[in-house]
Amino acid sequence: MFEDDLPKKKADLLAELAREDLDRLSIADLDERIAALEAELARTRTRRAGAADFRSAADALFKKG
Repeated sequence: MFEDDLPKKKADLLAELAREDLDRLSIADLDERIAALEAELARTRTRRAGAADFRSAADALFKKG
């Protein structure tokens, strides 16, 4: 198996994103990038909220009292 076949680590993806040269991007490209990042943030926040709700329900179920 080649290293390129392996999924990238989360830290690698974030570092790669942060290193990208934004100077070469047009305003339209920057707007598209912002929209994509905002969509990913929304998706992540939705998933986090679901996980928090699940955790709260589990905590309530197994709460000793």
